[in-house]
Amino acid sequence: MILLAVSTGFMGFMASKIQLSYEPTRAIPKDNIKYIEYQAFRKKFGDDGNTLVLGVATPNMFTPGIFNAFADMHQRLKKIPGVIDILSLPEAVNLVKDSATGGLSAKKVFSYPYTSQQQLDSAKTVFKTLPFYKGLLFNNDTAYLMAVRLNKDTVQSRSRTRLVSDIVREANTFENETKLPVHISGLPYYLTNFANRIKKEMNWFLIGSLLLSAITLLLFFRSLNATIMSLLVVGMGVVWSLGTMVLLGYKITLLTAIIPPLIVVIGIPNCIYFLNKYHTTYRETSDKKQALITMVGRMGIVTLFCNIAAAIGFAVFSFTRSDLLKEFGVVSGINIMMLFFISLIFIPPVLSFLPEPKSRHVRYLDNKLLEKLLVRLELWAFHYSKWIYAVTIAAVIVAIIGITKLKKEGFIVDDLQKNDIVYTDLKWFEQNFGGIMPLEIIVDTKKKKGLLKLPVINKIDSFSQYIDARPETARPLSYVEGLKFAIQAFYGGDSSNYRTPTVYDAPFMGELLKGNAGGKSEVNEMLSSFIDSNKQVARISVNIQDVGTARLPLLINDFDSAANKTFDTAHYKVTFTGGSVTFLEGSSFIIDGLKSSICWAFLLIALCMLYLFRSARILLCSLIPNIVPLIITAGVMGWAGISLKPSTVLVFSVALGIAIDVTIRFLVNYKQELPHFNYNVPETLKQTIRHTGISIIYTSLVLIAGFIIFCFSAFVGTKALGWLTSLTLIVGTFTNLTLLPVLIKALARKKKTR
Repeated sequence: MILLAVSTGFMGFMASKIQLSYEPTRAIPKDNIKYIEYQAFRKKFGDDGNTLVLGVATPNMFTPGIFNAFADMHQRLKKIPGVIDILSLPEAVNLVKDSATGGLSAKKVFSYPYTSQQQLDSAKTVFKTLPFYKGLLFNNDTAYLMAVRLNKDTVQSRSRTRLVSDIVREANTFENETKLPVHISGLPYYLTNFANRIKKEMNWFLIGSLLLSAITLLLFFRSLNATIMSLLVVGMGVVWSLGTMVLLGYKITLLTAIIPPLIVVIGIPNCIYFLNKYHTTYRETSDKKQALITMVGRMGIVTLFCNIAAAIGFAVFSFTRSDLLKEFGVVSGINIMMLFFISLIFIPPVLSFLPEPKSRHVRYLDNKLLEKLLVRLELWAFHYSKWIYAVTIAAVIVAIIGITKLKKEGFIVDDLQKNDIVYTDLKWFEQNFGGIMPLEIIVDTKKKKGLLKLPVINKIDSFSQYIDARPETARPLSYVEGLKFAIQAFYGGDSSNYRTPTVYDAPFMGELLKGNAGGKSEVNEMLSSFIDSNKQVARISVNIQDVGTARLPLLINDFDSAANKTFDTAHYKVTFTGGSVTFLEGSSFIIDGLKSSICWAFLLIALCMLYLFRSARILLCSLIPNIVPLIITAGVMGWAGISLKPSTVLVFSVALGIAIDVTIRFLVNYKQELPHFNYNVPETLKQTIRHTGISIIYTSLVLIAGFIIFCFSAFVGTKALGWLTSLTLIVGTFTNLTLLPVLIKALARKKKTR
């Protein structure tokens, strides 16, 4: 006990250093081709996911009051630490040809603040002649965008919350001044909201699970001592789980955030089973010492294998190559096993120090309602076996039909409610600007200065126009758009000259791309962010809608086909990368990893069951009642239109690891009681249903109630994890108390004699 207290104190000290992860999700391994391509892009052109966008919808933008307020917001945002630069309407520049040198110079279109509508209208007229900004800063004269580029290091640190809060504060100031709503979106904004909500929910779920467990234990045992003891067990488990994360160098992510509440939910059944056996034996013998010996002797091996099975259900995630799943699997697997050792070391000594149980503490063993239910279940198992088979088969058939309706689809903002402000703002940008999710297309000409050739420029422009025609995309940006802007300026600013260069423009264009055409701080910087230093590789930046993992591959395949028709693969290499592509690859990678994890879980749990019972018949009997609930849950998902995505696939492996506990406890009790009834299978089954059934129902209720907590999450995926796992546990409890006895009775050998 002293060693346990000291080690828990050390883990508590480590747990105090736990940190929230602010880095992008590490869903794909570093040797994955999509990851390698994305890192190569970032090295050459920088990050693509550090832009936060603000949007305003109003037909009155070009009135002095609103325009000046919009410009003031731009200036205030520039002063925020962590903001690198801002692209917005008030700071738009026009390229003007210098009559003396023939070069280009950049001049601001607007000279705010404005006091005269006439002056603003004059500047507006100039701005409307610049096609470069259409679809970039404004759309349809009613929607206006401000793009704020953020420091990468700030975005990937805890300062991100402060940075985003400062930007939101300035947006709120604009709203108060103009009474116009400001829409905010972008990956930094989404990830910050995501991380902050995770932290908040983890605290609430942990408190909620502890509170619910305390209430449940008090209702069951009517003992404050038993309740406090059980809460100390799961409390130590939570401390160890957080300490383990720190020792392994992990941070809190969406997945690891649910480990502490899961530890509480899984740890309480350990306490209930120990206490139930202790109370049952004490009521039979009235001997406290004998009750403790029987509790450890009977329940020690059962709890060990139950925790092993539960740990396997989680630990198999560490077999995947996704860092996100590995961390979840390692931490949860280790600490579920620690729960067993904590329970075994802590509960028996504490009970030995506590007074003997009083009559009110064991009154729950005589619950009339549960006794009637168990008698009914016994009746069904022994007299309505055919009906149990028929109902099970019918349910499985309906579920299989539902499984055929399952879809594999996920979205970047998949975990948010449809009425969430982050979700609705994203849809506003998709509707008005075509999308904000980054897709980067890299065109490699395989030759130095290959981008200077007119055929290459025309090919990139043609391909960009094809992309722009798709409703799922915003207007593509490349160095070609910068050339068009420069050509327009070179020919006097006429918007009809916003076009690609011709052979007559070649001398000027060559000087421009070499950085000798003036306007070097604006034009050349813009062009350099879209081409490499050798003028060999060009970048086409496209913002797309959050179309989901089902449509995104089709969209990229369509772009790839168009690219192959436009660019000869012998002379060009076209690569698709960016945050959207890595998200798609990561989502698919996680789902495939979870599928393989379920197979590993089945295999390892089956081996444990075979080792424990040394019987192929018992193994078959144990697996069927646990496969059926998973099939039914998958069928319900199909009928309910719930897609297969990382958060929902997680249900099956988690539920299998927990639901198999019921099977192990039932079968171990059955095997222990079998010799006492002279190997009479029917009598032993009746005894097992009556005695083990009470603790099984109690623990199942605790588990179900524990997972129901997740249904109050703001995240759709966490909510689905809660109610789908609860559904699986409900079905698993009934199949283990009805179908399992029927299968044992059917597959049992004839009465065995010694």
